[in-house]
Amino acid sequence: MVDPASINTDAGSVGHGTFKNPFVTRKTMADRDYSKYQKKVISRFYDNREQMDEQRLAELVTNLFLATGKKRANFWITAREAMERMEVPQSRIDHIVNSDDPALLAEVVKDIQTGKIVKKPAK
Repeated sequence: MVDPASINTDAGSVGHGTFKNPFVTRKTMADRDYSKYQKKVISRFYDNREQMDEQRLAELVTNLFLATGKKRANFWITAREAMERMEVPQSRIDHIVNSDDPALLAEVVKDIQTGKIVKKPAK
């Protein structure tokens, strides 16, 4: 017989012999109170998101040339999400992803870097 006092009742516990306590609640990201420093860090992250997406797309080109199977499929999902955030035309995104050709993604990166695909203005 299991001693009830030995069962871990934390809200985040998972695994054998544990359960989720319905009386413990966690705050969502929107409900949290962030310090001034944390707010600045979050703000800088989103201010630089476009540059990070551009860099990530360039890295994905290499990864797609080398990857196979499920990993390659996951890279294409990531590439689609990044292109959508960068507001690449949807028809072009669909064509690139459906073709499964990393060279076409490399052309998108080149177009972004040369300004043929206009970056959305910073807020």
